[in-house]
Amino acid sequence: MAYLDYNATSPLRAEAKVAAERAFALGGNASSVHASGRAARALIEEARQNVAALGGARAEEVIFTSGATESNALALWGAVMGSLEARDAAKDATARITRLFVSAIEHPAVLENAKAVAERFAGLRLEFIPVRTNGVVDLDALKDLLREGKGRALVALMAANNETGVVQPVDEVLTLVRAEGALLLVDAVQAAGKIALPAADYLTLSAHKLGGLQGAGALIVRTGIPYAPLITGGGQERGARAGTENLAGIAAFGAAATAAAQENVTPVLRDRFEAGLRKIAQEVTIFGVESLRLPNTSNFSLAPIPAETALMALDLDGVMLSSGAACSSGKVKRSHVLAAMGISEDVGACALRASFGWNSTEADVDAALSSISKLVARRRAAA
Repeated sequence: MAYLDYNATSPLRAEAKVAAERAFALGGNASSVHASGRAARALIEEARQNVAALGGARAEEVIFTSGATESNALALWGAVMGSLEARDAAKDATARITRLFVSAIEHPAVLENAKAVAERFAGLRLEFIPVRTNGVVDLDALKDLLREGKGRALVALMAANNETGVVQPVDEVLTLVRAEGALLLVDAVQAAGKIALPAADYLTLSAHKLGGLQGAGALIVRTGIPYAPLITGGGQERGARAGTENLAGIAAFGAAATAAAQENVTPVLRDRFEAGLRKIAQEVTIFGVESLRLPNTSNFSLAPIPAETALMALDLDGVMLSSGAACSSGKVKRSHVLAAMGISEDVGACALRASFGWNSTEADVDAALSSISKLVARRRAAA
């Protein structure tokens, strides 16, 4: 079996498994004052320190969640609601977020929540920032958006795209955002552990992309930035997100974050894979290749072989890739990311993604290339 779908989820790291087992053995509720509760709280705070270190933040800025989808939802809703509270407290209308600018290639967790927030709050303007054909956000378009209209703006831009791996110019965007008194949300889910993470006002992370357990994530909110809790009830996470903490998931998250931060991820396997692709099919299209990309991600098209056909053939050979984001209940559909880059529907419908991780080997690459070679040969014979 060759697993090349780390951007969907990473196999559990040994360090994370040990941490989770430790938490399972401990039990206890971190909100309890007895010895078991205090021990559970200590595990959570240790993990908070580790996740904060990965995100370049302070421990008190980390809010643990159920995953990146919730983190992004909390960031968007919490930022807008928090800005309303800030407006009312300071009696300053300029404190309210009235403009929301979201890149066209964001994960659906950001895109759909941004739409919902815009529908919920009257007077909130939502605009989508286009990207260039190389998959990089159009900075000129963002400049124009920031300078148009009145009121505080919130910009959402992922650190690196989950499908193409294209790294976004977040530092440049942050400079533009700061100059206009705006705020920045960065979805760092795919970038974490692979490249240095940028500074942001709100930053989201996911445990299972790093080799932790599914069901744990984090939202980092910079001190002094507008935020109001979306989930209320108990006083967990310092009142920022109610609900009994996922002790095992959080402990494993902390261990995975430390392990990922210590790795030096290189493009060796990705480059070996793409060199092999070009030998197998000279007509292959590799998306974002002219841009800076994550060292582990290759998004390509073997048109005219449909993605669904290719995935089934590869799976029968024990090779696991994907057609893009693993967030559509197993459906293969056209990528909104490739559409935003101007890729034709015919080519985009044949797009596949290979992504490597902490346990990937050259043997995995070679197995995938062998299977793809057979697939291409069968297609040519049939043609």
